[in-house]
Amino acid sequence: QVHLVESGGGLVQAGGSLRLSCAASGRTFSSYAMGWFRQAPGKEREYVAAISWNGGSTVYADSVKGRFTISRDNAENAVALQMNSLKPEDTAVYYCVARRRRLGETYLSPTWEYDYWGQGTQVTVSS
Repeated sequence: QVHLVESGGGLVQAGGSLRLSCAASGRTFSSYAMGWFRQAPGKEREYVAAISWNGGSTVYADSVKGRFTISRDNAENAVALQMNSLKPEDTAVYYCVARRRRLGETYLSPTWEYDYWGQGTQVTVSS
């Protein structure tokens, strides 16, 4: 069982930056691929980014590539999402997610389903 708690959301002007953090419980954090999803009002949930178990591999949605950076600290059971050059269309609730490593998995996939979700943190970008 993994419990995820996000923080760092807020209101920012277009072009600004925010850093989201996610604290994870449990003693096997390095066994989980971590990621971020987001959901804007009236829209479907959208994959944002993911990072592999040791942090050596990352995957991003095209909409955030070059602007967002995902990172993790396995010693601190934490994952972060640095968001730069924010746009109004980035406005959404952002969710931290975790996926326990399956036998034989060696790479990230943007189509994975995730096992655990945080409660979400609101990010609002004003124009």
